[in-house]
Amino acid sequence: MDRTPKPYRRSWWRRALNALVRPLARLGLTGPRTHLLTVPGRKTGKPWSTPVTIVRDGEERWLIAPYGNRNWVKNARAAGSVELRRGRRSERLGIEELPPARAVPVLRRYYERSRVTRPFFDVDLASSDAAWLAEAPRHPVFRLVPPYDRWMRERRS
Repeated sequence: MDRTPKPYRRSWWRRALNALVRPLARLGLTGPRTHLLTVPGRKTGKPWSTPVTIVRDGEERWLIAPYGNRNWVKNARAAGSVELRRGRRSERLGIEELPPARAVPVLRRYYERSRVTRPFFDVDLASSDAAWLAEAPRHPVFRLVPPYDRWMRERRS
C-alpha cells in the first residue's frame, strides 16, 4: 500500500465517543460485538474500562487492539485476564496473546467487519498474506479463554 496508517490520537471527539459508548455498553445497548473491557492498571491496580469489539468464530472469541499497544493492552498483558461486560452479563476471562502468524486470519476478519478502524491499518482486504503478517505485530490479538481452561493448561505444563 502507498499510504501511511493513521496514528492513534486520543482526541476530544474520541474521548467524547468513548464517554457515550461506555454507558451504552454497560447497559447492553451497543451492537452485539461491542463490550466494555475492564482491566486493573498495571501500576495502580485501579480498574480502567474501555469499549472494545470482539471477533467471534463459533465458540472462539478474540480481542483485537486496532490502535496498537495502548494502555489497556499493556494492562491486560500484566493482569493475564480481563473482565468483559455487556448489559447485565459480566465475565472474567483469561487471555492468550497470539503470535503474528496465528493473528492474521483474526485481524482480517476484524478488518472486514470494522470499517471505522481501517485507517489505522497499513493493509486492505486485497493485501497479500505477507503484508498482513508484517502488519500483525502492530495490532495485538488476544484469544479469550475461560478461567478454568487456562487453569487446566497451566496445571498440565
